[in-house]
Amino acid sequence: QVQLVESGGGLVQAGGSLRLSCAASGRTFSRYVLGWFRQTPGKEREFVAAISWNGDTTSYTDSVQGRFTISRVNAKNTVYLQMNILTPEDTAVYYCVAGARAWVSRNQRHYDYWGQGTQVTVSS
Repeated sequence: QVQLVESGGGLVQAGGSLRLSCAASGRTFSRYVLGWFRQTPGKEREFVAAISWNGDTTSYTDSVQGRFTISRVNAKNTVYLQMNILTPEDTAVYYCVAGARAWVSRNQRHYDYWGQGTQVTVSS
């Protein structure tokens, strides 16, 4: 059974940092694109970041560029999202995703597996 399990969410003050982790199990994801989406109540799910299977290519939504960094360790089947200079607008449930396509995509339809999500709350 394929599982993506996120961890590292929580409550942080504006300007602070959090590091999300996502551990994949049930198969090897070393050839998968891995990424993160987020969603707040009443809004559509939003692309945050993604990374190619070898880490050579990354993509970020404009609002997090320069503040968030996505990385992966294939030997651990794990992807990370380092989030710095957090603002209240970053408050959301963050979802880890994995996609079998060869390219990094911002389209949620291109991802085959989704985690259950982890809550990130940034207080002002």
